[in-house]
Amino acid sequence: RRESLVEERDDMRTEFEEVRREAKEDREKVHDVALKVESKRSLRESTQNGMERMVGQLAQLEERCGELRRNIAESESPLKEYKTEQDALLKKSSEVEKELKAARHLLEEIDTKLRNLEQERVEKEKLVQELRGLLEEIKLNSQEIRVRRETLKENLSELNFTLSHLLEQLEEGTTQETWEEKLASVTRRIERLGAINLAAIEEFSETSERKQYLDAQRGDLIEALTILENAIRKIDRETRTRFKETFDKVNTGLQESFPRLFGGGHAYLELTGEDLLDAGVTVMARPPGKRNSTIQLLSGGEKALTAVALVFALFQLNPAPFCLLDEVDAPLDDANVERFCALVKEMSERTQFVIITHNKTTMEMTSQLTGVTMSEPGVSRLVAVDVDEAVQMAAM
Repeated sequence: RRESLVEERDDMRTEFEEVRREAKEDREKVHDVALKVESKRSLRESTQNGMERMVGQLAQLEERCGELRRNIAESESPLKEYKTEQDALLKKSSEVEKELKAARHLLEEIDTKLRNLEQERVEKEKLVQELRGLLEEIKLNSQEIRVRRETLKENLSELNFTLSHLLEQLEEGTTQETWEEKLASVTRRIERLGAINLAAIEEFSETSERKQYLDAQRGDLIEALTILENAIRKIDRETRTRFKETFDKVNTGLQESFPRLFGGGHAYLELTGEDLLDAGVTVMARPPGKRNSTIQLLSGGEKALTAVALVFALFQLNPAPFCLLDEVDAPLDDANVERFCALVKEMSERTQFVIITHNKTTMEMTSQLTGVTMSEPGVSRLVAVDVDEAVQMAAM
């Protein structure tokens, strides 16, 4: 009996577990059904909202369609008038096109006639030019004959002869060639005599005076040229001397300021030619730890610092009352900025520096700060601060 109770208990436990499992599955199914119902409810609500929006939009569209129909009805009457006017204009345009076509044809015919007439005119002008040239040649020949005749008349008048008298004395059979041969013979006899210059004495006197004047002018020019060449040589000597002195002083200043700005290294100036007046100047710089020799091989900050060293060397040669530096320290690192500020501080005892900078280290070195601010867009204002007074106020 105990065994039967145990088996019955086991059966009831198994059946209970089976019922529990089925109940769990039923609860999960109910939960799934509830989720689906909730999803369908949300979908239905969104669909109803969409339908309401569409109904509102449909009403607006129907109202807009009504307005468009009214506008179309109102605009149909002007369209008819425009259609009638358009037909009239098209008809008139067709007539004008025909007239234009006829005018173009007539214009082409006129252009053809004009080209033919132009060609004829060019040919006529060419013929006229030839005839004018021939006429001018005839006129020149006639003028030459007339001048020769007048000259002959004047010569005969000077010799107290008349043309009629000479014609009476001419032998029969005498030709122009005979007289030309006689004239050539007489001309050769005259040429053998040579030229007779009756004014040679006066011309020799004038030429002698002219030569004396030119010799005096040449002497003055040679003397002036000698003085000018001596002055040029003196100026060249002084220029070479001053250039050499200035070059040496600037070179010395560069050799002193460069190591102070770089914390070591050395730099110097080198002439690129033998003649001081034509030679160029090259900056040779070697920062500490580098072997490069020319400034072209340096970085941007090193070039800027080398340029500052050269400028300070020039200022030591000929100090100016003011020196404006525009963001010279922009490419420098903190260590180089500190050395730069120290050198500026030292030189500020002789020169007043105006520095444009964004570097805080440089700002700390200055005695007067002036900043540009823009509290409002497009409105700038200056703000000045006296560092010494600010320090005193902070100390109080």
